[in-house]
Amino acid sequence: MALTDVFVRQVKHTGKAAGDKHTDGAGMYLLVKASGKYWRFNYRFAGMRKTLALGTYPEITIAKARQRRDKARELLADGMDPGLAKRAEKLATAVAAANTFEAVARELHATKKASWSPKYAARWIERMEKDVFPYLGRLRLPDISAPMVLEVLRKVERRGANETAHTLRQTAGQVFRYGVQTGRCERNPVLDLHGALKPLVVKHMAAVLEPSKAGELLRAIYDYGGQPMTRAALQLSALLFQRPGNIRQMEWPWVNLESGMLTIPSQAMKRRVHQKLNGRPHLVPLATQAVAILRELQPLTGHGRYVFPSLRTGERPMSDNTVNAALRRMGFASDEMTAHGFRAMARTLMVERLPGIDPEVIEAQLADGKTGPLGAAYDRADYLEQRRKMMREWANYLDRLRRGADVVELRAAARRKRPTSGATQTR
Repeated sequence: MALTDVFVRQVKHTGKAAGDKHTDGAGMYLLVKASGKYWRFNYRFAGMRKTLALGTYPEITIAKARQRRDKARELLADGMDPGLAKRAEKLATAVAAANTFEAVARELHATKKASWSPKYAARWIERMEKDVFPYLGRLRLPDISAPMVLEVLRKVERRGANETAHTLRQTAGQVFRYGVQTGRCERNPVLDLHGALKPLVVKHMAAVLEPSKAGELLRAIYDYGGQPMTRAALQLSALLFQRPGNIRQMEWPWVNLESGMLTIPSQAMKRRVHQKLNGRPHLVPLATQAVAILRELQPLTGHGRYVFPSLRTGERPMSDNTVNAALRRMGFASDEMTAHGFRAMARTLMVERLPGIDPEVIEAQLADGKTGPLGAAYDRADYLEQRRKMMREWANYLDRLRRGADVVELRAAARRKRPTSGATQTR
């Protein structure tokens, strides 16, 4: 006799360890145990007796269980094992779940984060979690089209975060590219979005690029009335034109005043993780002016780790805003000069005003880590003598700018080049 909804709802476990079986018909029965009520289907395939689980009551009603039994009987009639079919279906479901945008993105993140900097890895997944996963995360990669990705990026654009939208286009492209490589999809639809976003206006770091203005800046630094350490940081920012982080985090063990050399460890440079671990240190020759500044600092901070320690505690370096704040105090607005602007100032003035200096040597000293022969050469010893000479010439040029000598000469030369009028003026 077939089971009823009332019976299934009310039947209790009798205490048998193996449970109680209540037949419904056509091979299906209800197994009642202390842990719950389970639908089962007994069948034979290839001469073997097998049992197929149809689900648990009450999540699976008696009607739903009968539908699953009938489907299994149809498979048997077609010569297929319903147990194997169920396992194949579960596997397909698992594969589909692992094929969603979020699953593939998290797999890529887990694969790559060891070679990324911790800051970049954290920011990468944060952007995805905030702006992409809520809209595309549950979709399978092959089901996502270029217009769907574009609509997600447009949401970011509409809140004014154009740079983030461009960054997300790149990171989404990384996910699809990884999907192609691992067989989750056949193509990367993000490639079709080239030029679809609003153009990104690149804002360069403000920098003083004219000799006369550079002279004003250098005189303001020379006369700076704030903390001596801040004044020295400003001076060395101009003389060494290294990244602001490498200036403020400079350590005394990196400094050799006798040989006139600052050796920045590879780990402290702006490089990829594997480059930090395996790269050469970056060498910064010190002109006599830089050595003199560091010798003056030694009695103040030489007992500690950092050349420019925090005023609050010597265990940490100077704040990353100290140099910028000093520039504001001296009257240089944020759109005129920044701590990072000393690099642009050095690159521009050396190329334009110091003839004979090879631009490749300048780039080598900037240590921008460019690709190609130049990028690979910037730490090689065969550049060292050129860099020593360049740093001396640069320091001497800054002294001349501070005194105003070069500016006067430039203005006189400009006047000499002005065309004279052929007409005679009357007074």
